[in-house]
Amino acid sequence: MIDKNTQDLLAKADSAPATPEVARRAIPLVDLTSLSGSETGAEIEALCAKALAHQVAAVCIYPRFLPIARPLLAGGTVRLAGVANFPDGSDDLARAADEAAAAVADGADEVDVVAPVQAIMEGDVGIVGELVEAVRVAIGPSTRLKLILETGVLADPDRITAAARAAVMAGVDFLKTSTGKVPVGATPEAAAVLMRVCEEAGMRVGFKASGGIRTAADAARYLCLGDAIMGAGQISAQTFRFGASSLLDDLVRVAGGGASEAGTGGY
Repeated sequence: MIDKNTQDLLAKADSAPATPEVARRAIPLVDLTSLSGSETGAEIEALCAKALAHQVAAVCIYPRFLPIARPLLAGGTVRLAGVANFPDGSDDLARAADEAAAAVADGADEVDVVAPVQAIMEGDVGIVGELVEAVRVAIGPSTRLKLILETGVLADPDRITAAARAAVMAGVDFLKTSTGKVPVGATPEAAAVLMRVCEEAGMRVGFKASGGIRTAADAARYLCLGDAIMGAGQISAQTFRFGASSLLDDLVRVAGGGASEAGTGGY
């Protein structure tokens, strides 16, 4: 259940202004993402060029494109992320670990792995910790591990909290809202739940909002929540990310003095 204090913070976040300063703050937090499944090599090259031009946090793509992206990003500060167990969230932990290990072998600095959503819905929260532990062994301690909890499916705040805490106890680095492949992606309510878990973990774990975040106005809401719950001094690419494909365009527009556009969902 969302407590009264969090409800007040959510109301405040709804009116957070999408100012040029907010947009400029959000740009280096973006994981520039392309996970449509129909990408071409040329489109991945263009994505990497765009990421470098704006110095975002990372590029997040399907593992088959990692060998294309790796040399383009090598030597810079933009990190490379691949997905695993994506997007279905299978309970085949060995498969998830193998996919994650293969992504690292192909150059990924970070792995975004989907939690076994159906198993969690059936009451097996412990499988979250088992997944994180298996993937951590597969990728090693230096690769950043983000867990996608598909909060729009899990829905219940107590269920989301339990799954997130299990992941934290097992050594995850980031808690992420969504694959962007289900009807309900990120919501401020679910974000607040995950941020609370990050806060209680002493900020050893970061937060990533993804799924339907398309505008600077969207980013402003989540940054407002992050400042209130996680702490304004805690927000950086080490602790806070936006996973999105079209968000960057709107952030650049607003950073230059333009108005934020209306969003329509999706990655």
